Amino acid sequence: MSSELAKSQISSTIVDAIEELKGTHHGFRRAHARGFVYEATFTPNGSAAPFTTAPHLQGSPVRATVRLSHTDANPHAFDSDRSVRGFATKFHLADGTNTDLVMVNVERFVAATPEEFVDFIKAAKADTDAADPSVPHIKSFVGAHPTVGPALAAAKSVGIPESYGTSQYWAIHAFLWRDAAGEVRPVRYSWVPDAGVVNAADSSSWTPHHLTEELRSRLPISFVLRVTFGEPGDPTHDSTVAWPDDRRSVDVGRIEITAEAADQEHWQSQVFDPTALVDGIEVSDDPVLAARSTIYAVSYDRRSHQR
Repeated sequence: MSSELAKSQISSTIVDAIEELKGTHHGFRRAHARGFVYEATFTPNGSAAPFTTAPHLQGSPVRATVRLSHTDANPHAFDSDRSVRGFATKFHLADGTNTDLVMVNVERFVAATPEEFVDFIKAAKADTDAADPSVPHIKSFVGAHPTVGPALAAAKSVGIPESYGTSQYWAIHAFLWRDAAGEVRPVRYSWVPDAGVVNAADSSSWTPHHLTEELRSRLPISFVLRVTFGEPGDPTHDSTVAWPDDRRSVDVGRIEITAEAADQEHWQSQVFDPTALVDGIEVSDDPVLAARSTIYAVSYDRRSHQR
């Protein structure tokens, strides 16, 4: 079996498993179903230029489109829920191409491989069907995959942000930067809010779409793009494992989100793909990252055909 066929099959299996766990909502993404899209400008500060030839990280401001989202598959999920939030960015380059950066407000993923992710979803489904508060299937899964425990704990305990503009977001996966001389360095990304990280003290009175409504009065908001450089031995293949806190980090630019995008329907139909890269940035050996483009393609095909 070819690697591409295998990737397509496991991607379909993942989407199937998500649909079995969460159900389907016609026309919506299989995850991050409800989001809102914004106009933005990213201004690099030049600090990345010695380490990557990526055009949007050099010196000139770049127009961008940002989608902020609730990660649930249910588009009617409440913003008051304790849930992971998403921050997806599409940078619009001068040559007419785009490159994407997809982040969430937890630092790790809950599976190291696509196959593990299928097992995780099936365990969650088994516990949901059993309505067992001791969640024995998830406990068994974590026992078999010890690095998943901290990632799952972080996802379950993530704070409810006061605003989309007061949460930090991470790209989860490692990427590779290549400089003009060809030297390659592993990196990880995060968006750090200029307003600081602030969680809600009480979300009980929120409307279902509170975070989107709140942002209308808060705009503009801004974030620093922080890049952390890996050292030899830091895993690039496993998104369940965080790098040590003492790794070198550099702030390489700032994004300002200024207004709601005019054509929400158009942007809701678009894909933000973390493997849509440019020269100077490459995917790492993370198998979950490698599979995401195909997973998104399967999801896009199903939602665009109203399945």
